[in-house]
Amino acid sequence: MSTQATLIPADLLKKSNKILFIAHLALGDFTYLQNFFKAFAAQHPHLKVHLWVDEVRRTADSSQWPHLQKYALYDWTAACPFFAKVYTRTYSPALYRDSIEEARAEHYPIVVSLATLRPHLYAGLAREISPEGWVVGMKKKVSLLQPHHLLAYRKLDAVMPPYRSSQPEHHISDVYAHWFRQLSGLEVTGQARFPFVDIPPQWRQYAQDQLAAWQFAPRTGKLVFINPYAKTRKRCWPLEHVADLIQAMQQREGWQDARFIVNAVPQELAHAREVIGRYGLQGTELFSAEENFFQLPAMLAACDLIISVETAVMHLANAVHVPVIALMRQKNPEWVPVDRAHSTVITAPGRRDWVKAVSVEQVMKAI
Repeated sequence: MSTQATLIPADLLKKSNKILFIAHLALGDFTYLQNFFKAFAAQHPHLKVHLWVDEVRRTADSSQWPHLQKYALYDWTAACPFFAKVYTRTYSPALYRDSIEEARAEHYPIVVSLATLRPHLYAGLAREISPEGWVVGMKKKVSLLQPHHLLAYRKLDAVMPPYRSSQPEHHISDVYAHWFRQLSGLEVTGQARFPFVDIPPQWRQYAQDQLAAWQFAPRTGKLVFINPYAKTRKRCWPLEHVADLIQAMQQREGWQDARFIVNAVPQELAHAREVIGRYGLQGTELFSAEENFFQLPAMLAACDLIISVETAVMHLANAVHVPVIALMRQKNPEWVPVDRAHSTVITAPGRRDWVKAVSVEQVMKAI
């Protein structure tokens, strides 16, 4: 542990019984942040670690609530033994207010906001939850036209800047390590930063049952998982490329007996079925983790190779120790898979290019 001063006073950490972290989290974020929460909980075993997962898509449109309520990250955080409590009901304005009142009743002695988007709003939220506690949060530069931002940041007892990735070898886990080093002197290095996922036995069995239903198990050829979907179109790979890749691999020596699983997000499943169906591909099935988050890593763990665009699947490949070919833009190099030994990164040729600019030929060369 570092001996320098930390953003959370050491004596406060020692005498406190609980702490709340506030964050807006995507699955990719949590794939790396999880290691630091786990290490922090081990560093302070007397502290109950609570997590507020803020939903940036919060809406008064009730038709969207069922989808938001089933966010896959909630399954994952609920299974993490190092969290004593997780706030997940923040997707509607009413539930958001209810959650604030529930959190205020906890009388947190320490609240830490790890929110990098609109950090001034989260500074206000952290102070509202803990009027008398020690509050730490991110702070961005404030212009003269943003006096309300400045007022919000004055509610913080300690501040840290959001991350910047100017160094080419800078990985997102370096950023998170810097955050927690500042907060409490925590050091997480080397393989301790590698993603991990503890898959419950029931979901491992689910994967085996599904493979058997597809007649993919038992098998003689390799099993390949292809994920062309990401949250933004800039990071997606066309389904036509996926079909062309499968056809090319099935003609290559050593891959003729391969079986293919094409991942689709639930809302795109029907469209994917239509496009992939046009090609009449043999040994190919569509997959979507519609029931529980752990369906995804369980299926990934059963594969021999994962090919994925820049999204959570790419990082989960490292977590389940399956080789991955990652298709990425040139922007945000800090998000490359951290396990370099088992990861091959293919970047789009131009800095402004979307992932769709990665060709099937490039992927075939990597294979």
